[in-house]
Parts: sequence; structure tokens; C-alpha cells
Amino acid sequence: MSKQRPTFALVDCNSFYASCERVFRPDLAKVPIVVLSNNDGCVIARSYDAKPFIKMGEPYFQIKHKLKQHGIVPFSSNYALYGDMSERVMSLIEAMVPAVEVYSIDEAFADLTGIGELDALGRQIRAQVLRCTGIPVGVGIAHTKTLAKLANHTAKRLQSQTGGVVNITDPVKRDWVLRNTDVAEVWGVGRKMKLHLDAMGIKSAMDLAKADPWTLRKKFSIVIEKTARELGGTPCLELEEPDPPKQEICCSRMFGERLTELPPIKEAVATYMMRAAEKLRAQNSLCKKVRVSIRTGMFNPEEARYANGVVVDMPYPTDDVRLLTQVAVGALDRIFRPGFKYSKAELMLLSLCQPGEYTDDLFATSQPMEATRVMTVMDEINERWGRGTMRSASVPSNPLWAMRREMMSRSYTTKLDQLWTVMCN
Repeated sequence: MSKQRPTFALVDCNSFYASCERVFRPDLAKVPIVVLSNNDGCVIARSYDAKPFIKMGEPYFQIKHKLKQHGIVPFSSNYALYGDMSERVMSLIEAMVPAVEVYSIDEAFADLTGIGELDALGRQIRAQVLRCTGIPVGVGIAHTKTLAKLANHTAKRLQSQTGGVVNITDPVKRDWVLRNTDVAEVWGVGRKMKLHLDAMGIKSAMDLAKADPWTLRKKFSIVIEKTARELGGTPCLELEEPDPPKQEICCSRMFGERLTELPPIKEAVATYMMRAAEKLRAQNSLCKKVRVSIRTGMFNPEEARYANGVVVDMPYPTDDVRLLTQVAVGALDRIFRPGFKYSKAELMLLSLCQPGEYTDDLFATSQPMEATRVMTVMDEINERWGRGTMRSASVPSNPLWAMRREMMSRSYTTKLDQLWTVMCN
């Protein structure tokens, strides 16, 4: 019995951040949108109709006039909304296919090996996600992951003709896509690589697919070799297994304004620890060390510069946010220096381990069971009623030092007091 040929689909959300904003603002369905980075710094996402006017990375303060001129609506980044919408999209995809690799917040590879009626399944996935979440997606189907990426790109580029679904498992369709796609659009080919490939006469994806893989490996790397083989239809990349637990967890934020006093910095670090400890417990890990650091702005020549950090050992491996916060906040007393304008704090949980992976000394202190039960209850409450419903007393609800997000939409899906409301006449 011959082995079935692998088949992959890439499901990619269209202009994901902007699409999330539009879901709960139907009045913006045909209005161009941009989403800004932390502290409303620069553009990190654009709706399709905003791309001709605004470049990625443009500073917000420099383009306010352009936004107004072209009727483009700016939003502060709302990561709680985007993360929750992403989980909903991925859950829907996972329910419809045998296996899924979540590649990023808005992309997932699906294993469709052995499934018939691929075009119909692609349209079903697209319709189901749109109906249940309001997020439009493109679906690219092929025999390799790189070709699935290329098919997805074509589905979006020619959406009016393709309906957002492109299946290039057929060699004729595959070759048409390869001939009509610039090599710069191939997954993993950046601007520098494109210049090198251009010099070799490799202009299109088809040129790269036909290039000698061994020559590419000698001249560049095994990555480009695998890319060429995948474009030619030879699978070199499989669906990846879920990532193992992280060995470090970092939470780092810029303050919304410069801070000169210690108390608000302690509040900030306590807030960051809440989020870091949530991630720690989500992967069922315990923390042995904590690193806390603070710094001033580093680019203003008129401001004095200072940066410092300290690593502190925990008394025992723990996921108790109360103990972690106590240690982290206490460490700030050792590194804070008056007379500086602080712009950022960073928190890192280090030397992470799984329960049972470390050897307890017979007389060593370990985390009390009561603490574990309290953390479990807190996580259950926050999962049901929204993040921050139950938190450490040192974490304020509306701090003055928080990031500037003056144009942030409501947390429609994660906070009860911000649910979408519909007025009936």
C-alpha cells in the first residue's frame, strides 16, 4: 500500500488586528484602519485599504495629518482582544481538521493528508471562521508548507477571483502560481536574499523551484535549499509539535510617562509579575530565580542615563504570585536611584522547572499546598470573569504610569463591563 502524499493548508487571518477592531465596529467595515504599537508609537498593522497610504513602522506623531487626510482611523493596540479572538479562530480550525500547528497569532498550518474535496473543505473553514468570529481568512492548500504559504498569498492577492481559497495540489495550478509570483513573496526570502537570487537570474518562485538545491545550499544555507525543494513539491517541513515549556518568561513594558518615584515603579513591577506568573502557571512550571531591571530613556541626550538589574533566588521553586511579587518588589530597593527619570521596567522569571524535576532536600522548604490551591482558584476566577478580576492588592486597576493607549477599543470579549451592546429602537 503506497503512502499518502502529505497535504497542508495554511489558514491566515486577513489584516488580523484591523479585522478584530472591525468585528465590533460594523460602521468601520469600509473605513481604512491602522493599529499602533505600545504607547501609540508607530504603525504595526494596517487594513488592506490603508496600505497604499501608510507604511509599516511609521511614527504616529508624524502621520496624523495623513490619517486625517485619507480618513484612516487609528487604534491603540488591544492585545487582550486580539489574543482572545485568535484563540477562538484557532479553536474553530482545530475542530475541523485532524492536526493543527498554530504558527502565529493569526496563522495556522493544518494537516489535510488523506482528505478529499479539499476546495470544499477550504471554503467550509473560511465560512465557519467568518460566521463564528467575523474574521475573514485566506486558505492556501498544497503538498508542502512552503507551497501552502504561496497558495495563501495568491488567495489574498486575487481574492475577487479565488474567493479566498486556492488549492495548488494540481501541478498545472501550482506551476501557474510559481510563474506568476515574484521570488520575494516566497516564505523565508527576505530583501537581502532577493538581491542575491536576482544576481543568479532567479526572479520568480518558479526559477527558485527549478534551481539546483545543492548549489543553493553551498552558496547560501540549508534553509534556502529546503525552500527550493518544497517549491518543487518535495516536503521538507512537517507540522511542528507544541512548543516545550519555556525556560524563561519575560514581561517588559515602557511606562506611559517618565517615573521619578519608587512607589509607582513597584506598582508596575507587581503588575508585570501578575502577567508573568499567569504564563508560568499556564505551562505548569515553577520559578527558582527572578531578575528585575529598570532603566531610563537611552536616546534623549538631555536626560541622565541609568540602568540596573538584580537577580534574586526564590526560597523554593514556586508559582505563587504573592511570593514572587514580594521578592521582585523588594529587589527594586537595591537598584533604584533617585534623581533619574525611569522609562521602563523588565521582569524575568529564570531557572524554570516542572514539578518533580528538581530534587528536594529532606529538610528544604517547598511551596505549601495552600498556596497552590489559592493560585488555582484565582486562575479559575480570572478565566471565567476576565483577567484582573482577582489580583494582588499591590496591583492598581487604573495606574497613571500605564502605557498610553488613548485610542484603545473596549475589551469586548474579556471584560463583562465592556461587552458589546446593541440598541434596539
